Amino acid sequence: MIDSRNWFAEIPETRQRCFLASQRNGVCIEVNGRTLVNFSSNDYLGLSTHPDVCMAAQKACSVMVGSGASRLVSGDDPMLHRLEEKLARWKGYEACLITGSGMLANLGLIQALADRHTHLFTDKLNHASLVDGARLSGAKTHRYAHLDTGQLAQQLQQHVAEKRIIVSDGVFSMDGDCANVSLLLQLAEEYDALLIIDDAHGIGTVGESGTGLTSMHKISGHARLIEVGTFGKAFGSYGAFILGTDELIEGLRQRQRTMVYSTALPLAMIAAAESALGLIQQAKQVSQLHRNLAHFKAGTAALGFMASDTAIQPLIVGSDTQALAMSTALAGHGFFVAAIRPPTVPENTARLRFTLSASHSMEQIDTLIDYLMDIV
Repeated sequence: MIDSRNWFAEIPETRQRCFLASQRNGVCIEVNGRTLVNFSSNDYLGLSTHPDVCMAAQKACSVMVGSGASRLVSGDDPMLHRLEEKLARWKGYEACLITGSGMLANLGLIQALADRHTHLFTDKLNHASLVDGARLSGAKTHRYAHLDTGQLAQQLQQHVAEKRIIVSDGVFSMDGDCANVSLLLQLAEEYDALLIIDDAHGIGTVGESGTGLTSMHKISGHARLIEVGTFGKAFGSYGAFILGTDELIEGLRQRQRTMVYSTALPLAMIAAAESALGLIQQAKQVSQLHRNLAHFKAGTAALGFMASDTAIQPLIVGSDTQALAMSTALAGHGFFVAAIRPPTVPENTARLRFTLSASHSMEQIDTLIDYLMDIV
């Protein structure tokens, strides 16, 4: 007999578990009553606890908390339009659309653009939001080996269609490596396709001024390029945004179901993101992140970390059990480093995913490196 108690009976004992954790004093996190230095957060610039960002959110909350309805029902606060204009100008695009989380942005974006007559060409290690967006769109999907632009070109040659879209992460969240976005755009032009780049982990962290991967490659604003970013990482807030041409963004305003049928972001999150954007543009935290990253990479060069020039520094362990054991050992020495296991990553590639923040002190990084020298 089937009921809800045995519906998920096949979930393994090494499953991911929810746990209680409270952020404390910037990069510190309290887990089970212990204060640990957090090396697993995506708060790359430490802006989630920055006084200016927090004050902006508090000021907005003094006016109202919830937004009340979806954007098309009750309208937009002028602050939301102002932030969209600032983001588009900063990144070099004609227009911007702010929506919910990155998950909602990608699900809605791909569904709005693609249907059963569309062919999608996607990197095998794309984020789950891009994978699920492709599935839900009903489009014909062709997956190419991770970063294998040669295989992508072959697929584009083989599958001719009126509507084709190349879809890729910019910075890949579990490996920390980067797509060759310039070459992807060249292929999009050669084979008459659109290009979607989700640079959630690159915007705010990549490039001297933190403008992200597409800006570093000088392709931001191209008419074939649609870019997705998030406020939930380097911005230290919550929400997401899509950048593109005026016509594309206006079409999404009318057709992106995850925006049309979702309550608009609370004003506090918009205010926090706008404050964070101003700080990112000053580049102080961005420069500190780059210094911290260079220091960590130099200190761990002999330890077998995956090749990555981003704030994401993965160490492949192999087995789920070993990854959990190493995560526990790190916690015992005062560090919070999450063990990442299948299905988030492929089988036999369980890992410790270290992430650097501008808020980490050199002393914290050095202490971590010293301990890693003993256990790796």
